[in-house]
Amino acid sequence: MMDNFTPGPFAEELSAAGIPEHLHAWLGQFGIGALVVKMGIRFQEMSPGRSVATMPVEGNTQVAGILHGGAHVVLAETLGSFAAGMHAGPGRHAVGIEVNATHHRSISTGTVTGTCTAIHLGRTLATHEIVMTDEQGRRLSTARITNMIRDNIPEPRPKAAGQSVAGDD
Repeated sequence: MMDNFTPGPFAEELSAAGIPEHLHAWLGQFGIGALVVKMGIRFQEMSPGRSVATMPVEGNTQVAGILHGGAHVVLAETLGSFAAGMHAGPGRHAVGIEVNATHHRSISTGTVTGTCTAIHLGRTLATHEIVMTDEQGRRLSTARITNMIRDNIPEPRPKAAGQSVAGDD
């Protein structure tokens, strides 16, 4: 069992990625995900309504030397999914059901900033728009992600010896 004062196994990873301290209890047992680490994504702001993160172009390019279109989508989905997860709150989780992106401009060096803004924060759906910009503030791509908000499935209780549970027959 983990309390809010004991750092989880991913405490160092969370700090390195810029995850605010107040979110460490939420993510401490799971981390931010191997792909987020590999892509070099660093969080600047995190809330259900607005999240911001950066990602280097270097190491995330395609064969022509420009930022891979999939890298745009990874940044967008990361921001939208974390924002939706925060909106879901305790006892619930977010599951991505749709993501799309339009690429407006290429970039071959520098840093990309993704700014995620809530479009709809409902009981069962959360939709966010994510705008990726370069260091001069020029729009590189626009993405939208919709997440379904689900209740966590409770852990099954162990049966006592000799006890049957409805549906076990």
